[in-house]
Amino acid sequence: MQYRLTRFILLALLMPALGGCGYYLQSIHGQWEVISKRQPIEALLADPQTPAALREKLRRAQQMRRFASDALALPDNGSYRDYADLGRPFVVWNVFAARPLSLQLETWCFPVAGCVGYRGYFDEAEARAYAAGLQAQGLETHVAGISAYSTLGWFDDPLLNTVLDRPEARLAGLMFHELAHQRVYVPGDTAFNEAFASAVEQEGVRRWLARFGDERQRRKDALFRQRQDDFVSLVTTTRDRLAALYASARPAAEKHARKAAIIAELRSAYAALKRRWGGYAGYDTWFAGPLNNPQLAAVTTYRDGVPAFQALLAAQGGDLAAFYREVEALGELPARERQTRLRRLSAARLAAPSP
Repeated sequence: MQYRLTRFILLALLMPALGGCGYYLQSIHGQWEVISKRQPIEALLADPQTPAALREKLRRAQQMRRFASDALALPDNGSYRDYADLGRPFVVWNVFAARPLSLQLETWCFPVAGCVGYRGYFDEAEARAYAAGLQAQGLETHVAGISAYSTLGWFDDPLLNTVLDRPEARLAGLMFHELAHQRVYVPGDTAFNEAFASAVEQEGVRRWLARFGDERQRRKDALFRQRQDDFVSLVTTTRDRLAALYASARPAAEKHARKAAIIAELRSAYAALKRRWGGYAGYDTWFAGPLNNPQLAAVTTYRDGVPAFQALLAAQGGDLAAFYREVEALGELPARERQTRLRRLSAARLAAPSP
């Protein structure tokens, strides 16, 4: 604990000197809130005053935490061994931005994390105010509530109330995803980091359900994953159509008009997809507001590279420790060479026959 506190103090002293003092101060204040509200899960489990429903969720979460280290070779540290109730539905709100005729996310650079395609705020009003400022500069923006994040091992990340009501498989997946960021992280390459963590999440959930789940849970998770794949495929198709449009030689006014038509077609395609799902409305919130470039790009950033990492894991015969070593080696390559390797792996995975 003393080591973690020392890190926090050093970070607090360093951040204002790096510029953007107000932004860094809110980050420090928000992280301190998370740290200060932590309670050891073992103590909560032993406390007779802990509500029975919360106790059972925490007990199951600790089983997932042990599984992450014992079966998935993820870091065995203090993360997710404490619980913090923040009294709100999200821990941070991320601001994404892109130009009206571009799918390239704007980036912001920070110590430790490097350059990333979003800017996080612990207060929703501050996030939306920052987004409004970007809009005044002519950018499109998207503000998304985020249930959890990783401090990449700088602190022992607690389990938060913002994730505890998720279905069991999704809670396990989130924990595996965030711990994967602690296992391998390449500063400045959001697409690489998120695809890797998503691949670990999917494989981890598969193994978790194989050991601890029942047939009902496995069917439920398979249905969730299929709908998620359908949604991402729909968004990816639209993104690719827009990318081709933006790269064309058409006049800007024509591009804007065609863009509006493509987004309208996306909404119609989603309505058809919902009918195919039997009315499942899990993505209605995502479609509720005006759809734009950063919103589309934020979704696809997490998923584009997943097949490449699945191929890499398969090449290691499912050995996760060997897989992590290969991922670390990839992360040390120059960015262009790393991206070329990932594209080749992805193409091989997508071309392979289904098992």
